[in-house]
Amino acid sequence: MSKGNKVAISKEGKQVFWRWYFLGGCGWNYEKMQGLGYYFSMLPMIKKAKEEDQKQLAKTELQFFNTNNTMAPIIMGVDCALQDETGADSVDTIAALKTGMMGPLAGIGDTLFHVIPSTIIGSIASYMALEGSPLALILWICFGLFRCFCMQKFFGLGYKEGARIVSEIGNQLKKITQAANILGITVIGALIPSVVSAKFAFEFSWGEVSISLQQLADQIMPSLAPTLVVFFAYWLLGRKSMNSTRVTLLLVVVGIVAYNLHILA
Repeated sequence: MSKGNKVAISKEGKQVFWRWYFLGGCGWNYEKMQGLGYYFSMLPMIKKAKEEDQKQLAKTELQFFNTNNTMAPIIMGVDCALQDETGADSVDTIAALKTGMMGPLAGIGDTLFHVIPSTIIGSIASYMALEGSPLALILWICFGLFRCFCMQKFFGLGYKEGARIVSEIGNQLKKITQAANILGITVIGALIPSVVSAKFAFEFSWGEVSISLQQLADQIMPSLAPTLVVFFAYWLLGRKSMNSTRVTLLLVVVGIVAYNLHILA
């Protein structure tokens, strides 16, 4: 399987990766989450085993599984490496590794490859699309290619390092996650004045003196109204009974009411 420090991934291992990349999420269900998709992806490895061992391996791979799609190849690489080395003798180890690794990798992966990219790239691409720029689509294509590259590297790392991969790169991934979080917050903060359109409409008048609340707010903090709208949306999303659809509808209602009451313009 290896020559020096280089590790040659088996033909079945490569098939496992591409099955997961294109169809791994298609078998999702509420009972075993990604379990069926994981089993489908691992079928080439299962069929490679002895006939009497295939049933046992199939049961192991059909167990409950739920993690981030981009990070899952790390686990699959470890799984493939163990099967190539010991076959069905490693079923207990595989089950334990899947259970132990899918939780931590889900937290890291959801942050690095779902929440942050969706927020940063989605915000930038949306603003570009509003301006009529085709680069909005190219941004997502580039991210898709980058994600594929990362998944291939993760699979190779898992295959090469086996169970040690999580402890070896865990600290580095935490630092990357923290840096990415800071970047995401910075981008969102910079885009608020450009994307969210809201102004204070109230004006105070006393005789010949007239004071605009918007002018007063601009002197205290420019773009205060859009910032308050965003904070209000994030606060609503933190409520137990709220989801993105309800928050959107509520913001529409609040916007209509505030406009007609001359609170916002």
